[in-house]
Amino acid sequence: MIIDSHVHFWKFDPIRDSWITENMNAIRKDFLPDDFSFYLNENQVVGCIAVQADQSDKETAFLLNLAKENPFIKGIVGWIDLTSEKLEESLQNYQSEKLIKGFRHIAEGEEMGFLLQKNVIEGIKMLHQFNYTFDVLLRQHQLSDVVRLSEKLPDQPFILDHCGKPDLKKNYLKGWKSNISELAKNPNLYCKVSGLLTQGNWNLMDEKSIFETLDFIFSQFGIQRLVFGSDWPVMLLGGNYALWLELISKYIDQSSKEEQELFLSVNAVKFYNL
Repeated sequence: MIIDSHVHFWKFDPIRDSWITENMNAIRKDFLPDDFSFYLNENQVVGCIAVQADQSDKETAFLLNLAKENPFIKGIVGWIDLTSEKLEESLQNYQSEKLIKGFRHIAEGEEMGFLLQKNVIEGIKMLHQFNYTFDVLLRQHQLSDVVRLSEKLPDQPFILDHCGKPDLKKNYLKGWKSNISELAKNPNLYCKVSGLLTQGNWNLMDEKSIFETLDFIFSQFGIQRLVFGSDWPVMLLGGNYALWLELISKYIDQSSKEEQELFLSVNAVKFYNL
């Protein structure tokens, strides 16, 4: 049984979705639940978490409506303005929407230090008060920010998207490894094993490099705090769903059945309170 902890849905808009540039032709189109349902039947995927791809309240409403219409969407990670004066009111209003499990800000697009601003930290503190998780999306050169954030908010449930986006093109991972080791010390910080197909050369999947990355991630976090995800459809830029599942299955083949279940579904159920 598999729960994919990181899936995106969108109705493509070239202005709103300007981050999807012309060299990303494979994903310059709509991706909706009907498109993902194929993987449910083919790959023993029983459900997914839908994660925001646009920073707007409309995005949260869009994902919430999709989840209500498609039972395989077990929860959503929406967007919310962490610095809004009405944050507490908004979170209170969301309390009746049990499909909202947490929130994310696309911090990889912000300057260094964004997550450490006082008003952002206070906003994340408020998420914790309402029992919401926070997905952390950063590139490897920004990871020191989440190390400090994690130290300031040790009780907040964090999950690091895409293994902290290690740069598998240049393969200079010394700083990434150092920060990952620090992050793994926080028992309330989980890590999504997702998105690695697009961290290297899109035209040449490097199994050795990906497996070396997984070796380090698994050694630091342990299988109890690692969660499977795909980053579909963005991952189509570097491969396909079957390829990613084949790689993951090959990597965890030597793990016990119980450990495989933890990684593929149980940990996601626990972290996101599914």
